[in-house]
Amino acid sequence: MAISKKQGIAIGVGVVAVAAIVGGVFAAVNLNGGAAEAAASSPKPTETNTATGEIEWFHTDPVPEAVEALKASGFEPIEEGKLTVAVGAFVPPLSYQPDGTSAATDVAGTEPNIGLLIAEGLGLEYNPQVVAWADWPLGIQSGKYDLITSNVTVTEERKELYDFASYREDLLGFYVKADSDIDSISEAADISGLKIIVGSGTNQEQVLLRWNEELEADGKAPAELQYYDDTAAATLALQSGRADANFGPNATAAWAALETGDTKLVGIVPGGWPDTANIAAGTAKGNGLIEPVSIVLNKIIEDGTYTELLEFWGLESEGVTESLVNPPGLPKP
Repeated sequence: MAISKKQGIAIGVGVVAVAAIVGGVFAAVNLNGGAAEAAASSPKPTETNTATGEIEWFHTDPVPEAVEALKASGFEPIEEGKLTVAVGAFVPPLSYQPDGTSAATDVAGTEPNIGLLIAEGLGLEYNPQVVAWADWPLGIQSGKYDLITSNVTVTEERKELYDFASYREDLLGFYVKADSDIDSISEAADISGLKIIVGSGTNQEQVLLRWNEELEADGKAPAELQYYDDTAAATLALQSGRADANFGPNATAAWAALETGDTKLVGIVPGGWPDTANIAAGTAKGNGLIEPVSIVLNKIIEDGTYTELLEFWGLESEGVTESLVNPPGLPKP
């Protein structure tokens, strides 16, 4: 059995604090399945050593079955002996650049650490590459990157071009001003007449549009959807009362609520409402890599490394019990 190992890496003076996150920060990534208790989804501060700036990384040993499967697959890494992984550098707890760092190897959070664990489990050197969201699809298809672990939601459309191995559920959260009178949002009726910040072109926007259709069919006022390209502007809109709620990826918004105390969670729904949505590692379709990746993911789930990782970053509620290859994805629009 692979042995779970944790190691503190000096990568800066501390975790960056973030303001309330706009639902569209990750746009189509939709960091944004399954219902979970709201309280369990709120991240706790990382156990960062404030004196040394160390953040814990989780490690594993090569998984023999995965190494053999990789050899048999015919897959050839872009760089021999390395797994080149596309990662983002957005906001904690998923992926971010800690204060005082700039190298790709310094990007911390759940997504880079998942990439590291996969590489180690395959017996390869982890070679992270910071990538803008808009650039990863072509980068994977063209062979610039072997794999992406950047909170990508599985969709049927994406499955036409990429293979996926799931490793987390996709949850969306409704957040309101900390002193707001709104205390629960769980269905279409709860958003009638509200002004809600959401990211354009995201899965969360599709949820609200479907809820608005329900409201209009029932003769009720739909929610007014507000779109912001700038996080600061969206935060100001919520805090000033120009917006009633923000709806977006729960992981990042929960972290922001914890760090600032300016917002509170009032509702959580599956990222693919009404269906469960999966977050997964992705690679070019048919290249043979995804099955070995799934073997590694299932091994770290089995030996507890995966659970320790999610607990460290406060994402226990988004955990899965099995990594699936090309699970059902969100339907095409």
